[in-house]
Amino acid sequence: MQISKNSVVTLNYTMFDDQGAVIDKNHHPIVYLHGGYDNILPAVEAALDGQVVGQVVSVSMGPDEAFGEFDPSLVHEEDVGLFPPDLEVGMMFETRDPETDETAQYRVTAIDAGMVTVDGNHPLAGMSVRFDAEILEVRAATEEEIAHGHVHGEHGHHH
Repeated sequence: MQISKNSVVTLNYTMFDDQGAVIDKNHHPIVYLHGGYDNILPAVEAALDGQVVGQVVSVSMGPDEAFGEFDPSLVHEEDVGLFPPDLEVGMMFETRDPETDETAQYRVTAIDAGMVTVDGNHPLAGMSVRFDAEILEVRAATEEEIAHGHVHGEHGHHH
């Protein structure tokens, strides 16, 4: 079966930086619903379209196609007193804008002299990456998966 809209795709991947160093690799196969459901990077989804089990695709992406450009306005310094006492670099926090009610995630990148630096950029923002994927399985999605916009069951979403 070829990968097409409303296919459930199982794959292994390795992601590389522009120097060829591995920056991410799955430890268990990932499973996603194919066809514009925002479950995988659009450039990767486009490269997987029409492929079959056993094929390997390689997609090179600039920051605009991958995790976005680095936005310095998303880096802030805050007083350490605003955070829990067990604060560590790498911790993630979610904030809600009271005016728009939108949420954003921030990662602690530094703690120094009573100040905490938080960064709302994706950790790979600003990077060019290569995404290599090996297709392990392709099946038709169920009506429920299509209605919900994601995969159910093993390695998928559970309700």
